Amino acid sequence: MTYCLAMALDAGLVFASDSRTNAGVDHISTYRKMRVWQQPDERLIVLLSAGNLAITQAVVAILDQNVRAAESEHSLMQVGSLHHGARIVGQAIRQVYHQDAKALREAGVDFSVSMILGGQVRGEPPRLFMIYAAGNFIEATPETPYFQIGETKYGKPIVDRVISTGTDLTSAAKCALVSLDSTIRSNMTVGLPIDLLVYRRDEFAVATHQLVHDNDPYFREMRTCWGQGIRDLFQVLPDPPWKI
Repeated sequence: MTYCLAMALDAGLVFASDSRTNAGVDHISTYRKMRVWQQPDERLIVLLSAGNLAITQAVVAILDQNVRAAESEHSLMQVGSLHHGARIVGQAIRQVYHQDAKALREAGVDFSVSMILGGQVRGEPPRLFMIYAAGNFIEATPETPYFQIGETKYGKPIVDRVISTGTDLTSAAKCALVSLDSTIRSNMTVGLPIDLLVYRRDEFAVATHQLVHDNDPYFREMRTCWGQGIRDLFQVLPDPPWKI
């Protein structure tokens, strides 16, 4: 399993993903779940993926092949809008489904894949889409400015309480790391390192892209402060008024 998170804010976009893939408790590997395509001053596109690793890698391989074919109408580097880009990712998912779904069913394996596509193409604002296994998708809105895929439940409460479209990028990045850390702490199928990417609106280039390991000094400090802060807050909560 995995956990990926993306936020669409007034100031730009924040993406975060873990790097753990497992096929049982004795077979754990590290694979990065974030793919970035960029063309200076023209576009930046980020894809996060969760689900069956063979399926997600096959989808990314199709997208990369289309990008290398510079004149391809299915290239993410040629689309005039990110909405068109989401359609192309959905088509790639359907292509893999038609190729592999029957064999997977015969092997007792579900066709499991979900993706988040975000970025900005010149001529429109930054946009964020969540794409499902059927290839259909939805777009983030001011009322719902973030998407999660994979093991989402442990990291959701902090995002719900902190993130709005007006949140600044630094606060959003901190929130993303806390959300990932909370998930890592509660679910062994999600693990370090964390891919963290920050994009500032209208810059068409990565502002920050960090691969956060367990020995990262800031991450260790943040993890310690967050844990202690929760314990301190719990101690000052009022006691219930009824007899226990």
